Amino acid sequence: MRTEGFYNEAEARKYTQNSRMMEIQTQMSERAVELLCLPEDQPCLLLDVGCGSGLSGDYISEEGHHWIGIDISPAMLDVALDREVEGDLIRGDMGQGIPFRPGTFDGCISISALQWLCNADKKTHSPPRRLYRFFSTLYSSLARGARAVLQLYPENSEQLELVTAQAMRAGFTGGMVVDYPNSTKAKKFFLCLFAGVAGVLPKGLGEVAANQRASNQVSFTNQRSRFKNVRGKSVKKSKDWILEKKERRRRQGKEVRPDTKFSGRNRRPHF
Repeated sequence: MRTEGFYNEAEARKYTQNSRMMEIQTQMSERAVELLCLPEDQPCLLLDVGCGSGLSGDYISEEGHHWIGIDISPAMLDVALDREVEGDLIRGDMGQGIPFRPGTFDGCISISALQWLCNADKKTHSPPRRLYRFFSTLYSSLARGARAVLQLYPENSEQLELVTAQAMRAGFTGGMVVDYPNSTKAKKFFLCLFAGVAGVLPKGLGEVAANQRASNQVSFTNQRSRFKNVRGKSVKKSKDWILEKKERRRRQGKEVRPDTKFSGRNRRPHF
């Protein structure tokens, strides 16, 4: 979700074809869906706010869920249509509200969109009013007990306070989850909201005790190095991808087979 004139057709396609941007978008979408804590035994209907060209939606589809995307940029939506994404697409301004019936969605994600509502792009725009309109209609569109996870790039602490205050005013509970808070480059903000039922706010990645900090830094360095060499979706099904998925399941308290030297190992074909 971006200001309407930010991406023309050429910029929209350039953004979608940038392998580095695709990697980042996929990583953040994966983390956002993880924070939703969706049930594994049934497909869910998710809302993707600021869906752009559908990169986040691609990950949602890969996880077996259905989605509807909303974005203000016609150029980005055209690219999504050309890419034949599996979700349904709607053009709309999130600051004017979410146009869906109450209880429609089992969850919502948003990647790099929410911060745009903190800007007054027109004289008639009031950031607090637009934020409240967005959050109040989002709250209504979610099923009771559902979550919304919105990744954003805040300019300062005042923006974080403004966003959080309007979300709570609209009825949400929850708060900000910060991944890798001590890293300048990897630090990510996720506003994790609960609709109707209070929940336990998840811990951010990289939050470790002082005596474990050194090992965490090593792990983080390895992760960055892996993704630096990824192009598109080539990381899927690799050994690193399998180990990361198993680790996410462990954090969620699920039973996972122990890691061995054979985890993710390619098997020789049988003749």
